[in-house]
Amino acid sequence: MSENNFGFSLWLDFVERDFLKSEFLSLIDKGIVTGATSNPSIFASAITTSDAYGEQLKSLDGKSPKDKYEALATEDIKNAAKALYPLYEEGNDGYISFEVDPRLCDDSDGTVEEGKRLFAAIGEPNVMIKVPATDAGYIAMAELLSMGIPVNATLVFSPQQAKSCLKAMKHGLDVFENSGGERAEGVISVFVSRFDRLLDPKLEEMGITPSQTGILNAANIYNIVEHNHTPSIRTLFASTGVKGGDLSPDYYIRELLAPHSVNTAPLSTVEAYLANPTTEPKLPTHIDEIADYFTLIEKSGVEMTAVYEELMKDGLQAFEKAFVEMLDSIR
Repeated sequence: MSENNFGFSLWLDFVERDFLKSEFLSLIDKGIVTGATSNPSIFASAITTSDAYGEQLKSLDGKSPKDKYEALATEDIKNAAKALYPLYEEGNDGYISFEVDPRLCDDSDGTVEEGKRLFAAIGEPNVMIKVPATDAGYIAMAELLSMGIPVNATLVFSPQQAKSCLKAMKHGLDVFENSGGERAEGVISVFVSRFDRLLDPKLEEMGITPSQTGILNAANIYNIVEHNHTPSIRTLFASTGVKGGDLSPDYYIRELLAPHSVNTAPLSTVEAYLANPTTEPKLPTHIDEIADYFTLIEKSGVEMTAVYEELMKDGLQAFEKAFVEMLDSIR
């Protein structure tokens, strides 16, 4: 159900130990999801609110907070990867994403070393290492892919970030393929709803239809990725949950249905979409429609370069804050 005749895949943006042993398996068996994603905020919530981690935490007494976290998280990721492996083996996605320490966002060598170490510790081929789309991150993406380690480029907001991810990923894939490597894939995770939460109040005051900026920015990046013509690199639409307002819960899935793409969403968003799924793609959107919209809002006083920078800064800070708070909670 999650991948259909126009090549759209639905992944689940949620990880929690008990869930992975039960409902997650059902979602895979029913063909509802073909992959999953995690991030520091998701793990922070799972580890600090679920009782499923208590026994293992006790066995880790005396270890550093980060060592405790990695032991907990890598077990979850490994279990998810094993559950998804049959899909991976048949070429139908089957990936689970795991993010490096967000405090390494400006350290390319540290990101590569941690990505290699985590990938080896989990020991499953269908794990994507998530790397933030920073200058250091682009270097790390290329290096990891050159070793055949799948990469999820995360916290992508701007078209320029997407282009830099593409350049880095293509370089890494070329090195890998030229060395005889057979399979490595990457996704470029475009964050969507955060644009609308930031800009909609201002746009509505100006009489501009709200909840369009995130969609059209994502559509623009999707066009850039598809124009690149690299089958092993796809656009992944992230931050697709609706938080308040009048939008339908599955708005950011429905509006971004596209060939050769992935949408990762919280469980409640996935369930809302499945209540009335559609088989009609919404993308691609013509470049003129996208350009006209951004010309309109920039004439109305929205400086998109500043918006991209603000959202990226906020995203990095939010992930780092969640990560540090989670480490403090298991200290």
